[in-house]
Amino acid sequence: MRGLKIASANLKHLQQPAFARDRRQNSLRWAAFCLGAALCFLAVPLHAAKFSASLDRSTITLGESASLSLTFDGASPNDVPALPAIANLQINYIGPSSQFSFVNGQTSSSVTHNFQVTPRQAGDFTIPALTVTLGGQKMTSLPLKLKVLQPGAPPPEAVNAGTQPAFLKLILPKKEVYLGEVIAAELQFYFRQGVQIAGQPQLTATPADGFTTLGKIAAGQQRQVQIGNAVYNVLPAAMALKAIKTGPLTVGPVTAAVVVQLPSQNRRRNPFFEQFGFDDPFNSGERRQLSIATDTETVQSLPLPVENVPPGFNGAVGSYTMNVTAGPTNVATGDPVTVRVQISGRGSLDALTLPEQSAWKDFKAYPPTVNLELADQLGLQGTKTFEQIVTPQSTDVHELPAFSFSFFDPDARAYQTLAHPAVPLTVRPGGATPAPVIAATRNSSAQEPPPAQDIVHIKPRPGTLAQVGPPLVLRPWFVAAQSAPVLAFLLALGWRKRTESLANNPRLRRQRQVAQVIRSGLEELRRHAADKNSDAFFAALVHLLQEQIGERLDCPASSITEAVVDEKLRPRGLPDGTRATLHELFQAANLARYAPVRSEQELAAIVPRLETALRELRELKA
Repeated sequence: MRGLKIASANLKHLQQPAFARDRRQNSLRWAAFCLGAALCFLAVPLHAAKFSASLDRSTITLGESASLSLTFDGASPNDVPALPAIANLQINYIGPSSQFSFVNGQTSSSVTHNFQVTPRQAGDFTIPALTVTLGGQKMTSLPLKLKVLQPGAPPPEAVNAGTQPAFLKLILPKKEVYLGEVIAAELQFYFRQGVQIAGQPQLTATPADGFTTLGKIAAGQQRQVQIGNAVYNVLPAAMALKAIKTGPLTVGPVTAAVVVQLPSQNRRRNPFFEQFGFDDPFNSGERRQLSIATDTETVQSLPLPVENVPPGFNGAVGSYTMNVTAGPTNVATGDPVTVRVQISGRGSLDALTLPEQSAWKDFKAYPPTVNLELADQLGLQGTKTFEQIVTPQSTDVHELPAFSFSFFDPDARAYQTLAHPAVPLTVRPGGATPAPVIAATRNSSAQEPPPAQDIVHIKPRPGTLAQVGPPLVLRPWFVAAQSAPVLAFLLALGWRKRTESLANNPRLRRQRQVAQVIRSGLEELRRHAADKNSDAFFAALVHLLQEQIGERLDCPASSITEAVVDEKLRPRGLPDGTRATLHELFQAANLARYAPVRSEQELAAIVPRLETALRELRELKA
């Protein structure tokens, strides 16, 4: 009987409702969840400030630049971190960037200061570890390595495979030149099909040992070629080189910088734009700055031959033609005769001069006038015109002697002489003979005219006489009018002295400019407060504080931060109340980035505090 009761009790326990059992299980699960959340909260540390330094690339080519980023998580330094000076490495500050996120009730922020690193020579560089103070703690970054490669032409395998987005070639017309010869070197910029150019390529170095560059860089007609399995667009350019010494000469490596737009790896084809023959403008791809270079070319420069040198040769090298005219041909001794010599052809036209003409000893020659007309942008072809005045010195001169011009032709490898035959002249004696004067006979029978009277009346009857007033010098209005120029002179003198005083006193000039900026800035603040524009309000507030503090400290306004208040203003005797107000204003501007103030009353209440702080700053001794 007893065993039956126990079994009945167990049966009642098993027959309890299902919802009661589920309630007990849910309670156990909730307790386990709360315990796990508490353990996870205790295990996860609070967010701490972090500092790191990084380079976007560790290996670049000379002529390119790398980006250095100093990232601060959870806190921000008061000033821009100062980087140490590194030999042959130029580091320029670009600007800051900030990031703010709010995820699952947790906020995080970071500030990154960006720098541009530009090497001046190839080699390995080390940016040392940087130490900053954040939240009272000193933090140190890791040192960074930067490898700078010497620019050079890419390997043919990369060009044939199409993996090279851009490269540069140097083409010389010949490998052997003569001293003084001018050649046209061609630069060929190759860009792989699909690579867009952002602007024109800029030459960064054109080393040419033993050559001098003439004229300008002349661009040619763009064309398209296929190299291996890739298609390239070729943009040619030419430059003129003149050999200035003998022996083996080198040209290059010529380097250039170009900004290209590379297609994105995840780029999708757009058949709508492809049917018109151009790419999708809404998917421009990646922009990158490249440094391209040519191989070094060697040229042998030969001296001019010493055999068969013409007597009148003066160093002209090239290929030329000559035309000579002279006139007038019928002159008197001492009269001018204009000799016009035109030399046309290809060569160093700037260096051409007229040779000495030994046969012109019977003429007095004056320095010629020169006119140069170039037929191309390189300055290799054109016409140079010389106009020279010569005067015959005696009547024994019967002709203008023959004119000759000698030059060395590098294509023919020989000296050439151009000659113009003598021009007949007729020279008369100089001077002028006075014309004879014929004396006329006097007629004695002619009557002499009566002598003229010495005094003749102009107005025999004076007429009605009028009373003459006082002279102008005695009239008051005339005397007052004479003071007007003196007054104008004094006003101009005072204005001039004031202008010179401002020009010689930059502190006073800046003080007046800042006062004007603050007057207009306070009006702008009130407008932003009325418009409830929190971002513009606090940006203008910080600008006014920077301008006024920078004027008192005589330093750039952009370098003023909240840290300057204690570092530089406190030693100058700024009252504690004013310093506290300045700190509150800077902190309010920083908090407004994350929690903007939307109330017009709150923004308007800040303006009187700012005016008081600016007035006390102006009273501070500069």
